[in-house]
Amino acid sequence: MKNYDDFIPVKHWAEDDQPREKLLNKGKRALSDAELLSILLGFGTKGTSVVEVAQNLLRAFDNNLHQLGKASIDDLRKVRGVGKVKAIKIAAALELGQRRNLSDIKKRPQIRTSEDAHKIISNTIKDLHYEEFWILLLNRSNEVIGKKEISKGGVSGTVVDAKLVFNEALKQLASSIILCHNHPSGNLKPSQADIDLTRKMKAAGKTLDISVLDHLIVSEKGFYSFADEGMM
Repeated sequence: MKNYDDFIPVKHWAEDDQPREKLLNKGKRALSDAELLSILLGFGTKGTSVVEVAQNLLRAFDNNLHQLGKASIDDLRKVRGVGKVKAIKIAAALELGQRRNLSDIKKRPQIRTSEDAHKIISNTIKDLHYEEFWILLLNRSNEVIGKKEISKGGVSGTVVDAKLVFNEALKQLASSIILCHNHPSGNLKPSQADIDLTRKMKAAGKTLDISVLDHLIVSEKGFYSFADEGMM
């Protein structure tokens, strides 16, 4: 029989041993199946930690996640410490995992030319009556892994902070970026401020090993590419 005097709640464990903190500090792959399940369960029962409840749950289904995923809500609730709400959470999480396995991975658009980049950003900013500044985030294969609005302003300009640009690129682990903004006036000629900003961003990118491939100026009349004009 368990000695309750020896029981230590999870919240009093070393931080690296607490499943939620371990996930935050070391990543989800560092956790065992029981630790991942314990995060879904949330809390244990009197004298039994949530990780122990998770371990008992796995043992009830031969430590087989496939079997666990097929279990009914009533089957899950037969394990001590797993009530209706916990059972529903587990069933929902495992169903999501199953659907993920069955879903197709969407092909990311690849940037080969300035026209490719223009097609991706054009509809977002070309018809605006004020300026917006966006970036396209690319991986090493020049596939678009995201696009992000950095700032918006008035009809004649917007302020762009390089720290925000590269913070987003670093968060997304982007290998390169493409700068994009619109000219509500329809004039596609870059201003001196546009030129200076491009140089500043390119220099900052070199320091962080994030290439700035192009800077597009977009309007309803078309687009201007710094790269195509030899200005990168």
